Amino acid sequence: MPNEFRVIKSSRKTLALEITREGQVVVRAPKWMRQSEIEQFVQEKSDWIRKHLGKVREKQAERESRPATVLTKEEIQELAQKAVQVLPEKAAYYALAAGVTYGRITIRNQKTRWGSCSGKGNLNFNCLLMLAPDEVQNYVVVHELCHRLEMNHSARFWKEVERVLPDYRAAKLWLKEHGEEIMGRMG
Repeated sequence: MPNEFRVIKSSRKTLALEITREGQVVVRAPKWMRQSEIEQFVQEKSDWIRKHLGKVREKQAERESRPATVLTKEEIQELAQKAVQVLPEKAAYYALAAGVTYGRITIRNQKTRWGSCSGKGNLNFNCLLMLAPDEVQNYVVVHELCHRLEMNHSARFWKEVERVLPDYRAAKLWLKEHGEEIMGRMG
């Protein structure tokens, strides 16, 4: 069993495990659950935890062996200008496919998010998307547009994403595998 793990209790109904990018084990648990039950859960999942901690360490070593070149202000501005031309067109196209409307589109340079959708329907996209393949850009646009139908990540939300972009899983996986490296270029 891992020696250290962090417990986050909330009004959820089930237990969940998460391994952070930094290699921390996080257990999400219902408020009512006893510590002994949480520890038993962690014990039962120890093989899974060891396997995923190993993957995190491998990725960390990989990142350290090839540091990403930090983007200059000029390069970030160029990416933002390109994003202003590309992403609104994609949003207009996929909004029709999704059957949704949206407010304004803002291009930002962020270190943690690819996009977001506000409650008012305004869309924000990260200019770093211009460093990702076209299919990944499409996925992020569709993901945010589908929040106009479901402001969560429920099964219904993912069904909407799949309806508009049936092969979204490959792009989602690409972001999971390469996104951190691109974000790291913000410096």
